[in-house]
Amino acid sequence: MSSFKPVGWPSVIPRIVTSDLSGLTGFLRDVFGADGDVRSGAPTEMRIGDSIILISDGGGVREAMPAFLYVYVENADETYRRAIAAGAESIETPADTPYGDRRATVRDSWANVWQMATYRSNP
Repeated sequence: MSSFKPVGWPSVIPRIVTSDLSGLTGFLRDVFGADGDVRSGAPTEMRIGDSIILISDGGGVREAMPAFLYVYVENADETYRRAIAAGAESIETPADTPYGDRRATVRDSWANVWQMATYRSNP
């Protein structure tokens, strides 16, 4: 049986185009514990938890294209601290939301916005 997508991949995968592939992938490793190797000639597959993000070097053909992503993490406060230490700009400090998430928001050096959240409970 053939598949229309790679085995284990979701149907929708975020993709970020950047002019600094190694810098952005390093940020994802440091802040979110992402796994993945920078690849030449193909999008870099970075895994955060059970999710995949494709990161590409525009190579002068594509403009940088940042993303706004909501990422569930084990500890939003600690992830926020790592993001700030890695050079991200704070948009929202960690706080509890009415829907049960503890959430913080940062903008990285490549203009991507990351909302990091830890699910606490149903409101």
